[in-house]
Amino acid sequence: MRPFNKLFATVVLVIAAPLFAAPAGAATEKVQTSPEEAAAFIDALSLEALDALRADGATLAEREAKVRVILRKSFDFQLIGRFVLGKAWRKASPEQREEYQSLFEEFVLLTYSRRLSGYTDETIKVVKAGPMGKQDAVVLTEISRPTGKPIKAGWRIREKDGAHLILDVIVEGVSMLTTQRSEFQSTVRSKGLDGLLELLRMQVSKFSAQPS
Repeated sequence: MRPFNKLFATVVLVIAAPLFAAPAGAATEKVQTSPEEAAAFIDALSLEALDALRADGATLAEREAKVRVILRKSFDFQLIGRFVLGKAWRKASPEQREEYQSLFEEFVLLTYSRRLSGYTDETIKVVKAGPMGKQDAVVLTEISRPTGKPIKAGWRIREKDGAHLILDVIVEGVSMLTTQRSEFQSTVRSKGLDGLLELLRMQVSKFSAQPS
C-alpha cells in the first residue's frame, strides 16, 4: 500500500466515530459532503490563513486576531462541543449548556489561534480526499515546514446549510476531537460538570490575560 493511501486509511479509522446525532424529533436532511468540494474548502481556507499570518507589518497579536476570525467561521463549535461533552450534555441544565458552549468555543479559539499565530513559513498541500460515512468527507493534507519533516494532517468536513465546516483535525494520527473528549470526560468524572466549567473559566481567563 502506498504511504499516503495507508495514512489516509489510518485517518479514516481514527475519526470514524459517529458525531452527535440530531435531537429527537428534529427534521434534518443528511447531505453527503462532496470530497472534491471539501478539498477545495481546505485549500481555500489554508490560503486565507497563510495570507493572514504573512501580512506585512502585522504584530503577533494582530495575526492571532485574524486567525481567530478564520477559525470561528470554519469550525462547527456547537456540534463539536456537544460531542466532546458526551453523556454529560444530556444531564446538563439549559444554563450549563449555554455557558459550556460559550466557554468551549472561546477555549478552542484562544488555544489554537495562539499556537498558529507564530507560523508564517509553512505551506499546506491537499493530497487526497474521500467520503466518510453518510454525511462527511475527509481531506488529507501535508504541511511543509522550514525545518523538520512535513506534518500529515487530516480534516473531517461536513456540509451544513450550504457551507462547509470542520468537525475534527487529525495530526499525525491524533484526533483533536477524541483527545478533547477524553480529557473533558475525565474531568467530569472526577469533578462533575461544574468542575469542568470552572476549569474552562480558569483556562479562558488565563489565556486572555497572557500577552500574545
